[in-house]
Parts: sequence; structure tokens; C-alpha cells
Amino acid sequence: MTFDASAIRQKPQKGPTNPFAFSVELGFFAGFVWGAIHWLFHTLHFTKVIPGFLGRPFFNDTFLKSGAGQLAGWLFFIALSVIASVIYGMLFRKLRGPWPGIVYGIVWWCVIFAAAGPALNMVTPLNRLGWNSITSEFCLFLLWGLFIGYTVAFEFTDERKREPKQAKA
Repeated sequence: MTFDASAIRQKPQKGPTNPFAFSVELGFFAGFVWGAIHWLFHTLHFTKVIPGFLGRPFFNDTFLKSGAGQLAGWLFFIALSVIASVIYGMLFRKLRGPWPGIVYGIVWWCVIFAAAGPALNMVTPLNRLGWNSITSEFCLFLLWGLFIGYTVAFEFTDERKREPKQAKA
């Protein structure tokens, strides 16, 4: 009886990634990480935009400035990130590189800070917000979009891990 060590080292073939499940998971982590960074930006006075700004249509500012309100705002940011990630994963998953994600983050910034946000009273209009807040929020959303876009692109366009080994090691 012979022992074949190569059979132990081989991992079972992984099937294609489920785009919806992957996007939901990615959105949760994107919201968790970048929501925490947004809270840090607010705490360090880089931005005047409160962490719970997405909850303004539903809650008053007194609540959103409290500890529970900041946590609720973080949860709103996680929910936004899940939605944004699912949209990106379903529509743009075949785009390669970091640039589509960067553009995606900038588009979300424009929607929230220039279009829908002021109309829904989520954020102060840009002409009254201040350059520090505008710059900080723009950079945050740019990096948030990059995180989502590049992670999705890496998962769905990197075929190296699915190709069989060409040479034996």
C-alpha cells in the first residue's frame, strides 16, 4: 500500500462566488470599518457631519448626538454600505481595477452631499458645510467606494485562483 501525500495537499475545488452573498458580507464590513472611521473623523473634529447623519430623516439631532444615536447612525451607515455594495456587485462586478470603485464612491458622495442629502435634511448644504467637512467627507466616500469596488473587482475578475496549476511544485 502506498501513501500519496499530494492527495492530502489538494483542496477541493471552490465553485463560483455568489455575487449577492459576497456583496452583503462586503457591505457589512465596509459599513463597519468606514462607519467607524467616520465616527473617528467626527470625534477628531475633521468634519461637522454627525455620525448619525443618515438617520436624520427618522430621528432628531438630540438623539443622534447621544451614544445610542451614534450607534444608530453607525447601523444606518452599515445598511447604506450593504445596499451600495449589492448594487455595485450586481451591476459592476466585471469592471477591473480601482478606478470604477473610486468613481462609485464619488457618485455616492454627490448623491448624499449635493442632491438627496440636503433635500432630505440629512446634511447641511455644501455652501454652509465648510471646507474641512467637505474634504473629509469626500475623501471618506472616495475610499469607501474604492474599498467596495476594488474588493468586488478582485473577487470577480481574478481568475488565478480558479485556474488549474500548470506546473507541479
